Amino acid sequence: MSENQFRGLRIHNDSEGYRVQLEPLSWDDLSPGEVDIRVAYSSVNYKDALAGTGKGRICRSFPMNGGIDVAGHVVASRDERFREGDPVLVTGSGLSETRDGGYSEYARIQAEWAVPLPEGLSLSEAMGIGTAGFTAALCLWRLLANGQRPEAGPLVVTGATGGVGMLALDILSRYGFEMHAITGKPQHFDFLKSVGARQCVSREGLYWGQRPLESTSWAGAIDNVGGEMLSGLTRVIKPWGSIASCGMAGGTELHTTVMPFIIRGVSLLGINSSATLYSIRNELWQHLATDWKPQHLSRIVTAEVEFDGLPAVFERIVAGDSFGRTLVRIGGE
Repeated sequence: MSENQFRGLRIHNDSEGYRVQLEPLSWDDLSPGEVDIRVAYSSVNYKDALAGTGKGRICRSFPMNGGIDVAGHVVASRDERFREGDPVLVTGSGLSETRDGGYSEYARIQAEWAVPLPEGLSLSEAMGIGTAGFTAALCLWRLLANGQRPEAGPLVVTGATGGVGMLALDILSRYGFEMHAITGKPQHFDFLKSVGARQCVSREGLYWGQRPLESTSWAGAIDNVGGEMLSGLTRVIKPWGSIASCGMAGGTELHTTVMPFIIRGVSLLGINSSATLYSIRNELWQHLATDWKPQHLSRIVTAEVEFDGLPAVFERIVAGDSFGRTLVRIGGE
């Protein structure tokens, strides 16, 4: 394959059904944009698994290249901010939703979303962090902006064995927070403690109680689950604590009352990593390359796959069998 013809993991939904397949592409097949890159790495997120299996309505049009993360080197730019050879990364920003994503040997991206690779990060590290780590960093950024501080007490992370969960444990413990973890996989307690958790709680043993306000357990939370998990958290967060809500693997409905918010002053912070303003996006990636850089990234990236291994990874993730981060090697450094 040449730069004019290359491979991409294409998602189709037509008369032949919903399917994902590796196929030859050309630049004419890709969404419009100002920056052409040779892709080095991507990653696998829960959203990618939903798109890759058709179990979530992620792609807005078809056919579409999957992959909400991409990192590589610029091969051509029609925007003066970028030159040939520049290393760049993009996370979210409509990739694999409204425009072709990163599961391709070459990608065409919009300059307004391209972040120059910060000094201190390699391309593989950037994708090991990816949307999951960017989401964890955005949670920290919003918690701090809302007044959450380490001295108020421990924070709890739900869905802790997923990519966002592990990276949140790492990043926030490095910042100075005492971190606790909730997971349905108690066999991984020791691993979670090794990447930043002070205490681990089994999801199976949790009982939130039924009153609008229960005895408090944590000063704040990062919730990757939604549904009943998030509902329960609202009842046990200490006064003036915050919950960063960034996932819905356990459901989209929220059954609670206004009492935690009015009587205890609890804040519910919505985390939208896909459409984060560029100025904030750039600031957070600078943090992720320096003072917020995960200390245990090489352990949190628990798998590396090539193109042809992606469908099996998608099925495993939607089945609830995710653990850590999966790096997708496309062209390499």
